[in-house]
Amino acid sequence: MLVKRTLKTSRRDEMIDITREVAAIVSGWTFTDGAVIVYCPHTTAGIAIQENADPDVKHDVLMRLEEVYPWEHPKYRHAEGNTASHLKAMTTGTSQTVIVSGGRLLLGRWQGIYFCEFDGPRTREFYVKLMSGEN
Repeated sequence: MLVKRTLKTSRRDEMIDITREVAAIVSGWTFTDGAVIVYCPHTTAGIAIQENADPDVKHDVLMRLEEVYPWEHPKYRHAEGNTASHLKAMTTGTSQTVIVSGGRLLLGRWQGIYFCEFDGPRTREFYVKLMSGEN
């Protein structure tokens, strides 16, 4: 099963927790074991699994990505002027796979699934692919 979701971002760089939305999709699944792939079809956004207990982690991740990939750099050549967003997305990656066991996402106690925006604000999409499996 493939599910498409749309979300609106509000800042150039942000991490939006989509764990509950993905979990809700999984809870409607007829199989109890398998895997889910969360995929972002954009070149300036990504999907990450990261701590979701302390909001300062999101701040620190975004701050460090900005330090490594500053928005402006004298040697950037990309005509659109958003090279940093492409580099951040490439670093984060376009997808994450999570095991589903007993009808639930098998995430660690402090883990969440994040849509990572690096060129917002925009209207974005992500896909959730459910795959059945055996224990």
